[in-house]
Amino acid sequence: MVSTRAVAAARALGAGKPLGTAHLVVFVPTTDRRGRKLGISWVRPTLRILGRLFRGATAYPQGLGVWRDDDSGGNLVFDQTTIVFSYVAPLDLNPAALAEFRGFLHRMGREAGQGEIGLVLDGNYIAITEYDA
Repeated sequence: MVSTRAVAAARALGAGKPLGTAHLVVFVPTTDRRGRKLGISWVRPTLRILGRLFRGATAYPQGLGVWRDDDSGGNLVFDQTTIVFSYVAPLDLNPAALAEFRGFLHRMGREAGQGEIGLVLDGNYIAITEYDA
């Protein structure tokens, strides 16, 4: 939902109505669930799909993150995660786009050997722990 304040600010700044109101964040890994460096970077593919499906995205420089892998006895896995975010127009969060995005996230999880692919939509953390074949 676009706030009236955002619409007023957009007009005052000479912009159109704000397009993206759903805040989407994807945590892109650089290591597998055992802490081994990945052979490829998933940052550009993540930017590419968010740009195509949702009009754009931005990646922050790598940061240091950690997650607890409960399936391996609670081992801590450290990763130089890249945070990729996008402001998505609600109409773009349609079934076709979400199905394609799901396919990408599940492929990344499988091929990158992840215990979990994490993303945030509007402040709600979503954890994908089982991947489609």
